[in-house]
Amino acid sequence: MRQLAMTIRAIFASPVGKTLTVLVAAIVLVIVATAYGQIRLNRWNKPFFDALSRRDLRDFLYQLGVFFLIAGFLLVLNVVQRWLTETLQVKLREGLVRSLLQDWMLPRRAFWLANAGAMGVNPDQRIHEDARKFCELSADLGIGLLQASILFGTFAGVLWVLSSDFSFRIGDLDYAIPGFMVWAAIIYASAGSLLSYWVGRSLIERNAERYAREADLRFSLVRVNEHVDDISLAEGEADEKRRIELHLGNVLAATQRIVRGHTNLTWVTAGFGWVTIVAPILVAAPLYFTGKVSFGGLMMAAGAFTQAQSSLRWFIDNFSVIADWRATLLRVAIFRHALVTTDEPRGFESRINYTEGEPGAITIDDLEIVSSANADMLKERNVVVRAGERALILGAPGTGKTQLFRALAGLWPWGTGHIARPRGEQIFYLPRGTPYLPRGTLREVLAYPLKAESFSTGAFTRALYRLGLERLAPLLDETHRWDRELSQDEQLCLAFARMVIQTPPWVLIDGTLGSLDHDVLALVIDVLTKELQHTGVIHIGGAAQAHSLFSIVLHLVKTPRATPVKEPVKEPGNRR
Repeated sequence: MRQLAMTIRAIFASPVGKTLTVLVAAIVLVIVATAYGQIRLNRWNKPFFDALSRRDLRDFLYQLGVFFLIAGFLLVLNVVQRWLTETLQVKLREGLVRSLLQDWMLPRRAFWLANAGAMGVNPDQRIHEDARKFCELSADLGIGLLQASILFGTFAGVLWVLSSDFSFRIGDLDYAIPGFMVWAAIIYASAGSLLSYWVGRSLIERNAERYAREADLRFSLVRVNEHVDDISLAEGEADEKRRIELHLGNVLAATQRIVRGHTNLTWVTAGFGWVTIVAPILVAAPLYFTGKVSFGGLMMAAGAFTQAQSSLRWFIDNFSVIADWRATLLRVAIFRHALVTTDEPRGFESRINYTEGEPGAITIDDLEIVSSANADMLKERNVVVRAGERALILGAPGTGKTQLFRALAGLWPWGTGHIARPRGEQIFYLPRGTPYLPRGTLREVLAYPLKAESFSTGAFTRALYRLGLERLAPLLDETHRWDRELSQDEQLCLAFARMVIQTPPWVLIDGTLGSLDHDVLALVIDVLTKELQHTGVIHIGGAAQAHSLFSIVLHLVKTPRATPVKEPVKEPGNRR
């Protein structure tokens, strides 16, 4: 219930919250009107079947006309309810996904979550597939439960009136059971519900396990598709096939466990379904044989009992769906809880102190970085890099250069020392490897993460020509998979073209200059010297990357008193 309440609050707090309130109110009105129509239809049973028993053709035809009026009214309500239900599903999904995205895309939240254990695994599956399934099942089950509750309330009153004076004789004594048909419906449905829960309760865990395995399979397929070039060049198809088949086997095994659970549950649901064919007549028969109701009254009582117990059977009929819904709620709610509670993994004893310093300078004092594998430090204990200066940090063999990059960027705060970053000044980060190129037009890629409209077409064109990418100038408004169509050097040049366009006051680079060809490196150095001459640059690399561009040379070395440290504590996650 806590998980459900947290999820509902998040959905209704989204921009679609008011629309959802209107939809829910409209659905309640339609269900109430439908219940009224079904009550009228149930009352219609008595005069219709009485007309049949009297062989009264005129009354029979009249009652047939009444039936079509009621049925037409109910048909319209059914169509409206269907539209409202599916619209509710869409709006629920919109509200939930927008809420999850808002929290997931908070600054650096996705990074922390990816390092927070099982709860951060496959967020794409939880936001896309699990959220969709949860919202669709929630709408269907919620409306079904509401409808069942209203129908039971209305038809329980009919049954109580019909059997209010029921009694049975044992010996010389009469025993009265007021409303015995109501109690019979409750006992009948309760027995089925308890039996369904006992047989099918394992489906909740089995469904959650299946969704986790499905996410693993999907991720492995996407990963192969993203790295198909490397796999083909390495002739690794057979190995990838083995890995995918392993994930497929896990999915099939999890699905087979669900099949066994559904099979066992069918013994209960189907068994009660067949008994329900005669149960209403058997329960109403004592009223008919004692002469308390006519044949039409018998059919009316049987119909009311069917409606009442079918409402109470909602749990039996929907148990497998409820188990599926509970599994998706588990995954979505745990992910949601992780989003709102996980700021960063914990576990290391000390942290780097980050502050905002005066504009125009980055200050680094007594910096040490610790991780489960390394304990490194800057040899220079007090460093000040001023605007326009170029600093090279040379990493000794075995040191964590990427970890230093993350520490300077604020992504890895474990260690000791103090880093003061310039207040109100943008720092452009270029991590190791090929840069991230978002899917979109080339204009949007160059402006990322800013708006493309913030820059003129001339600025884009000049930057492309300056970095030797003039062939891309006519493609500014085209959308392609640029990460596949461009070589690694071209992608890196695109990142430097982005710097030329945005002219950030600071750039932090992790080893990129060392991966460039000589001609491309010379071009990039020329750009840093001229177009970006006022930009402060900190580059982390090896001794081979030393260049006259850099006026400051620092050294990353092993900490002399390096001691092993424990891994960050993982937040508790769901069992996968």
